[in-house]
Amino acid sequence: MASVLDLDIQFLPGVGPKRADLLKTELNLYTIRDVLNFFPFRYIDRSKFYAIGELQPAMASVQIKGKIMNLQTEGSGHKQRIKATLFDGTGMIQLVWFTNIKWVKEFLKPDTEYVIFGRISEFKSQLSISHPEIEEFQKFSAKNIQGFVGVYPSTEKIRNANINGKIFRAMVEAAFEKIGTEIISESLPASILEEFGLPNLRETYKILHMPSDLTAVSRAQFRVKFEELFWLQLSMAYKKQVHTQYVKGFVFRRENDKLLRLFYKQHLPFALTGAQVRVMSEIRADVEAGKHMNRLIQGDVGSGKTLIALLSMLMALDNGHQACLMAPTEILAQQHYVSLQKFLSNLPITIALLTGSTRKKERDSIHAGLLNGSIHILVGTHALLEDIVQFDNLGLCVIDEQHRFGVAQRARLWKKNSQTPHILVMTATPIPRTLAMTLYGDLDVSVIDELPPGRKPIQTMLLRDSHRLRMHGILREQIALGRQAYIVYPLIQESEKLDYKDLEDGYASITQAFPLPKYATTVVHGKMKPQDKEYSMQLFAQGKAQILVATTVIEVGVDVPNATVMVIESAERFGLSQLHQLRGRVGRGGEQSYCILMAGNKLSAEGKTRLESMVQSNDGFELAEIDLKLRGPGDIEGTQQSGLPISLKLANLAKDGKIIQLARSKAFDIIAKDPALELPQHSILASGLKERSVQKISWRDIS
Repeated sequence: MASVLDLDIQFLPGVGPKRADLLKTELNLYTIRDVLNFFPFRYIDRSKFYAIGELQPAMASVQIKGKIMNLQTEGSGHKQRIKATLFDGTGMIQLVWFTNIKWVKEFLKPDTEYVIFGRISEFKSQLSISHPEIEEFQKFSAKNIQGFVGVYPSTEKIRNANINGKIFRAMVEAAFEKIGTEIISESLPASILEEFGLPNLRETYKILHMPSDLTAVSRAQFRVKFEELFWLQLSMAYKKQVHTQYVKGFVFRRENDKLLRLFYKQHLPFALTGAQVRVMSEIRADVEAGKHMNRLIQGDVGSGKTLIALLSMLMALDNGHQACLMAPTEILAQQHYVSLQKFLSNLPITIALLTGSTRKKERDSIHAGLLNGSIHILVGTHALLEDIVQFDNLGLCVIDEQHRFGVAQRARLWKKNSQTPHILVMTATPIPRTLAMTLYGDLDVSVIDELPPGRKPIQTMLLRDSHRLRMHGILREQIALGRQAYIVYPLIQESEKLDYKDLEDGYASITQAFPLPKYATTVVHGKMKPQDKEYSMQLFAQGKAQILVATTVIEVGVDVPNATVMVIESAERFGLSQLHQLRGRVGRGGEQSYCILMAGNKLSAEGKTRLESMVQSNDGFELAEIDLKLRGPGDIEGTQQSGLPISLKLANLAKDGKIIQLARSKAFDIIAKDPALELPQHSILASGLKERSVQKISWRDIS
């Protein structure tokens, strides 16, 4: 029997086909169930009325009452608007409507007291409210509205159609009338509701849409947040145990460690940090146990992730397997290739580099070497994904800066072997713990939270455009000491819409301030041909150019220890994570290094907080937490919260860390005790997982 909850919203009183189409298109509201799950994002105390005389521009939404003094129509056609003046004895405020002109004219009556609710704005020192909710005071009083009402998410088209909070509240009331006494099926087991003291689903809906007090609202919101995060974590826990049970990995035996021991004994340039030792132990435990390794390594800039990748690849080679390392850019792939060659120069290991620029003759040779096993390690870019690239016995795939590759791209790499190779993905972008548990909850995560000893903290300073000569002075001082500098711009060409320093203008200014023959400046950006980009990079890497002017193409992978200054132009344009990545291009030698954040004279409060955080902290994980709170989860690694495996209506990854941990702990505990969800008390979970298919993106599915 069909549930009333699945009834189309057009059949709700006051909705109809036209309004329903708009709600479906703009807000994805199709059924009564959707309406009930469309929650307010904040609540307003509608028992309180403000006097117009006490209103201030800084106030948000307010409720007032008064009589219309005058009503006038201005403009014509689509530029027509209505203005009304509301008076309550203490003052006057202007009400403005740009749409629904005819309805407003017919609705408003003289000498009638109205209740007005809306957001205050100020224009030319005059307060006004645009498109307010409006109701006759007599009818409002009859409803006996007490306490709080919800403020619902909206869009411009929804507002222009005069669909406001009053309409949404009427839809919810109509929805409950339609439902009547029909049972609203629970989506969580009774044991979880009881354990965490959660209200049932009907009660949750009632509280969130028709609250009596904010304490009850907090309890209902907790239930929704917990449930959203619980289903996400349960899906990850379930897939993880299925993967562990059915997908087996190659066994890398410790007794076969010939190359690894030789490297540790004769070629390791420095002792591993405690964090590196810990991560290597975690990797060793994976590959010794016969389980398929799916491990994410998080490591701050310069923490030694590449060395961990190399040691892991040596384990694969010692056990008769090949290894590959895939990077998102040719510059980064080239850098890895050079680093591995230096590390392994005296060992009987053949390394090859495959990128889009590799010539056909060399490509053919590499393809043959991979198939006959004579090439032990392949480093490359997206070129590794081509179908023609096949291995003899691929045992380990290392993916650097993994978020820059698409899921389908990575999947093609995993399947270049009859048996799935071990997977090691790395990122130099520190990920806040709550976000890591959500985005990568089905991976095993290792963190390198310690830098090699002897590195001096980078000194970071914030300078405004008016201090440009001071920045030039620091560059001259460092270049006089034989050092080099990066200058990074957010744009290649000047934008009419964005008032940020652009690279072409910057390059001209720098070459004028630092002229030949005393100074040499080179340039690198993403639109250059690969060979031109490589030539410019080599000029800088070899010390033939003192200044490298670039876009963020040098964000990762560029390793020039002699570079001691990083200047970031229009620094307010960048996120904290990207600023930290760029700063990590210096400080790689033993000399004191500097990061200079150049910013415009006008900064938003958020921009100022972001840049001051950079000045105060060199800790990438601390900055990642600040970034998450400032920008929300949407922008971290380019991952929109709406792009998560499920849509989160109330849960916020930046603020609900404790609930994430609670939901994760409960989900993984259930799967540990009942892996197949076969127990009677878990039947609701088994059917719920099947219905939701929540995990759109699973790292384990693609490996």
